[in-house]
Amino acid sequence: MPRDGTDTRVRLLEEAERLFASRGVYQATVREIIEAAGQKNVSALTYHFGSREGVLLAILTRHGDAADEQRGRLIVDPIDTMDTRELVAALLVPMAAELGTPSGRNYLRIVAQLAARYQPWRRDALNPPQLRRALAELQARASVADVETQRARVMSVIMLMTSTMADRARALEEGAAVELEEETFLANLADMIVAALTAARGPRLDSTAVAQLRSS
Repeated sequence: MPRDGTDTRVRLLEEAERLFASRGVYQATVREIIEAAGQKNVSALTYHFGSREGVLLAILTRHGDAADEQRGRLIVDPIDTMDTRELVAALLVPMAAELGTPSGRNYLRIVAQLAARYQPWRRDALNPPQLRRALAELQARASVADVETQRARVMSVIMLMTSTMADRARALEEGAAVELEEETFLANLADMIVAALTAARGPRLDSTAVAQLRSS
């Protein structure tokens, strides 16, 4: 009877998740993952996941699918009738749920490293259906007319959301004090996101002042 590789796969996944979070997605090596999982076969990760990108995809899917299912339950149809802050809450609450476990905290720290790969108009493991749907609606609500600036605002919101969650995850994992209790933390983050999306476009910055700053 062939040996069950489920335990090996789980150990590789858990160690990859831990090392990607603590050492860095692009710094942790395949060899480090294999050794941390107690495997002597250097091909173990390739056998179970195909590649380093494959194990990253498995981590994102493991957490992201469940979060997106929860997000779908929080989104009210028709989506355009939802208050903007309520829609932002539908993004934040599933992410905040990940703060409750070491694995979830690792996931949040990984996601923050990949924020530049989040694009609501793309379909991949970082952009499951309900997340794309919510981000597309928020993009349409951005208080600027041109699509390029709308997208820029959404990307800035994603970076704010993921980096702030990752910072809290890191603090909790290290046992450091956090200044805000969770409800206040989430409310404040929601306020910042709504403000970033709905701020009126101001005048262009003075080109002379910008040039002086660049040359200083």
